[in-house]
Parts: sequence; structure tokens; C-alpha cells
Amino acid sequence: FAGGLADKEDPQVIKYHTTAHLLDAALREVLGEHVHQKGSNITAERVRFDFTHLAKMTEEEKKATEDLVNKWIKEKLEVVMVETDLETAKKHGALGEFEHKYGNKVKIYTIGGPLESREAVSKEICGGPHVKNTGELGHFRIKKEESSSAGVRRIKAVLE
Repeated sequence: FAGGLADKEDPQVIKYHTTAHLLDAALREVLGEHVHQKGSNITAERVRFDFTHLAKMTEEEKKATEDLVNKWIKEKLEVVMVETDLETAKKHGALGEFEHKYGNKVKIYTIGGPLESREAVSKEICGGPHVKNTGELGHFRIKKEESSSAGVRRIKAVLE
């Protein structure tokens, strides 16, 4: 899979890819800055997202994560891509979990504000593709949260 995507042309896969960025941002906000993406697998039916966290998520943490993702979807936030060098991307807080794969020129997808702003809810180095606006996504729901490996949790989620 290219970047965890099963089919980069399928509109549903593209929606789930953008949803993965929102989920990553929500997990960092709900659980803490120690959360880092460890992998993802995205199909037309669901997103599977692996991340660092030592404990099973509580029902309250899962609900807070769902609520935050759905809040951002309802806000119809703009999704924008900019190209810049890796150093500038990092300076503005763009996340990139797989830096060894990047060249000097990178694409950054921001959700909810420009790269230079603090308003953006997500800034990630990514090859795309993404929706133009979070309002296109539908309702987000976590179906399962489980252990993937030592210190790594896995969420399976859907858009309804």
C-alpha cells in the first residue's frame, strides 16, 4: 500500500486518509504529545491506525477522541497542501513520522489553517490525496481499540 492506502483513486479511501490525520491530531490532544503514528491501513470500508500509547483507552478517552474528530468534521475545515523544505515544515510544527522516506522538498497537508498558523488542527508531511474540506467526511465512529504490539495501540474506525 502506498502510504497505507489501499486505493488512492477511491473517493472513500481519500476520505479515510483525511480522517486518519484528524484521528492522529485528536489522539495527541486527548492522550498527550507522546502519541506518534506507527502505521495505518486504509480501505474503502475503514481506517486502521496504529499509535504509541501504553494503556488501553478508556471509554471516556474513546468518546473524547470521537467527539473531537466529529467536531472538526462539523466545522467544515479547509484542507490545504503546501510544498516546502523539510526544515521549514518542522519549524512550523508539521508532523512526519516516516522522515527517512522524504526528500528535501515535502508536501504538507494542513487542516483548519495555514502552515504558519496555530489555528490548524493538523499539520502533516504527506503525499496525499485528501478531501478539500472536512465537511465531506460524514460521522466518525471508533469501532475497536486494541493492542497491536508492546506499547502500540490500534484503532479501527468508520465513517457513517
